[in-house]
This record gives sequence, structure tokens and C-alpha cells, in this order.
Amino acid sequence: MTEQKQKTQDKQEQPRKRKLALGGMLIPLLAIVTALVLGAIVIIATDVTVADAFGEGIGAGLVRSWRVISRAYSAFFTGAFGDPAQMYRGLSQWISTGDGTRWARSLYPITETLRYATPYIFAGLSVAVGFRGGLFNIGAEGQYFIAGLTTVFVGYAITDLPWFIHLPLALVAGILGGAVWAAIPGYLKAKTGAHEVINTIMMNYIAFRFAEFMLDVGGPMARGDGRPVSPVIQESAQLAQFLPSNQDIRFNVGFILALLAAWFAYWLLFKTTIGYEIRTVGQNPRAARYAGMSVPKTIVITMIVAGGLAGLAAATDLLGVLRFMPNAFSAGYGFDAIALALLGNSHPWGVVLASLLFGALRSGARNMQGIARVPLDITQILQGLIIIFIAAPEIIQALYRLRGLEKGEELVLTRGWGQM
Repeated sequence: MTEQKQKTQDKQEQPRKRKLALGGMLIPLLAIVTALVLGAIVIIATDVTVADAFGEGIGAGLVRSWRVISRAYSAFFTGAFGDPAQMYRGLSQWISTGDGTRWARSLYPITETLRYATPYIFAGLSVAVGFRGGLFNIGAEGQYFIAGLTTVFVGYAITDLPWFIHLPLALVAGILGGAVWAAIPGYLKAKTGAHEVINTIMMNYIAFRFAEFMLDVGGPMARGDGRPVSPVIQESAQLAQFLPSNQDIRFNVGFILALLAAWFAYWLLFKTTIGYEIRTVGQNPRAARYAGMSVPKTIVITMIVAGGLAGLAAATDLLGVLRFMPNAFSAGYGFDAIALALLGNSHPWGVVLASLLFGALRSGARNMQGIARVPLDITQILQGLIIIFIAAPEIIQALYRLRGLEKGEELVLTRGWGQM
């Protein structure tokens, strides 16, 4: 009877699960499409040639608008994913002559998208784990900086080690740097109730200034040639490139590590006792305490995991791309991570997809500017619109008159001062 009852309940739950899955996929997709449409309107409105064409007539204006939009989005697509025709010709040349240079060159756009997505995945996972624990980790940027310092120090200061020892040491140094820096506001939150948003923001400023001191000309970690940069990381600590023969392609093993980190975050959150406690404390700390869970301990663990993931963003960026740490080297991954966590609904695999989208936007933006003369700010407008529509799904539901979509688990992103 019990087994039959369970089967009946599972059967009754199937329509609800389908609605949840539909809502989880359809709303982000429609948000992206809507953002692209509004972005096209912005492109038209800011193009002088379109205004001149409308002065000649409505027909001429519409034709010119279509040409401007198609050129802009075509440039974006080829800049983010490559030109299929060039890929085909390059592959044909490789097969017929054995020379794969042209084919490798045609892969540059998509490899840049994946290269940009790599630190986005780590940073997005960092913020997403915090969200799942009810914590708003604004400090991923500062954790990124501190992890960069620890990674690069181990990378250049330790010598005469084989790569299979030196490289893991450098990665672990990045994890520890980010984890320790995140543990401080986590401990303050757990013991005093001090708001993690305030503390992580202040920790960011400390990290920025500390990195400037360490890397400035004459600083403890400066290269010594009059430039505010660190020494170059030893080859034994560098991440391997996928196409080392092509110096322009910077796609490296860090992307594989990012996917493994996403799997780890999923396993931790949804397959372990610690993950269950993190999600329970994030949803209702009072109920978690009543169930015998240690809320302060869980808060500290959550921040340590989040900081370690942010640290890996810096470690892979330095060990796989830059190979040294310049002063103020961060590209804003820590702040963009907040948007990534929201766009991915704080789910590890959702964060991966969101990171690929942001990587494509970032990679394609340069091509839009170079070929279609579209300002880089347009891509930031697209990102902002996507985030708005994801954060307020009621707008999409009302705009497209969607009915019957159920909401999934609501996340408690942050609590007030002293509330645990």
C-alpha cells in the first residue's frame, strides 16, 4: 500500500514538476529574446544613419533599420561563436593539406567566449552558494583580489617543482586566499549578526588597497622593473592551453575545472548533509536551529565555500591567461557574479548557462564595435535588461500573457542586521 501510495503521489506531482521546468526554462529564454528586441530598438535609436534614412521616407528608414540591426547582431554572433563558413573552409584545408592553422584561427571567437565564461562560472557559483545559504556575498571581487595575490606568489616564488605538484599548490593557494577572506565576514555574521553585505563591501576596499600596496612600484610583490606588476608565474604552475600552437587562443584547462566546480557545487548543495543544512539555514534559520542544526557554523561554512570558489576564478585567470598579476587586474567578475547567480536562479548548472551567455556578450561586443560600430555600452544595456526581466518574471508573464507557470523555491537572499 505504501509503495502504491508513493507511485500515486509521484504521478500527481508530475504535472507540477513539468510546470516548474517550463517556467524555469521559458522565462529566461523569453527574457533574453525580449532584451535582444529592446536592444535592437536602442541600436536603431542611437544610429544617425537610421534617422537620416527616415528623413527620406518611412520605407527607406525601415530598410536602413533592418540593415543596421542585422549587421550588428551578425557581428555579435560571429564575434561570440565564430563564422561557420570560415570554420568549414579551415577544416577542409586541414583535412586536405594537414595545415590546421586556418581552422584554429576560425575557432578564436568561440574560445574567447569560453575563456571569458570560465571566471564567470567560478564567481557566479560563489554568489549562488551564498544565496542558497541566505547570504548576500558582495565580497567576491575582494576575494578574487586576495586569491590573486596568494596564487601568483606561490606561482612565481616556489621554483624547481614538477608541474603536477606546483600547479595544484597554486590552485590551492587561490582557494585558501578567497576562503580565508570570505571567512572573516562569515564569522562576524555568525558571532555578532553583523550584516554580511556591509562587511563584504568593506572587505573589498581593504583587498583593493592591499593589492595596490603589494604590487605598486617598490612593493613587496612588484617585479622590480618600474611597473606595478608581479613577476611572471613559473611554467610549472601554468594551466595548459588547448591549442598551444596558436598564441592568440587563450582557452585553457580552467574551463574544465569550472565545469568540475559546478558539479561539485551541485553535489554539495543537493546531495550532502552539509548542503541540506546550507539550504535549510538559507530558507529558515529558526527552523534549522529548532531541528538541531548549528546556524553559526553553517554560515561560516557557506562563506568559506563561496570564497574558495571566488578564489578559483582568480587562480584560473592568472595561471591560464595572464601569467602575472597587474595592479587592479580584476575585470569586474565579482560584481557581474551577482547577476549571474540571479540569472541562473542560484542553481550551479543555471549559473554555467548564464556564464556562457555573459561570455558570449562580452566576446561578441568587441566584434559589434569593430565591424558594426556599435558601442560596447549596448551589451551592458542588454545585460541589464536580461537581469531586470529575470529578477521580475511577472513582467515577462504579463507581457506574453503566460498562465499556469508555477514558481520554484524562493530564495532568501539576505536578512537584516542581527537576524539569523
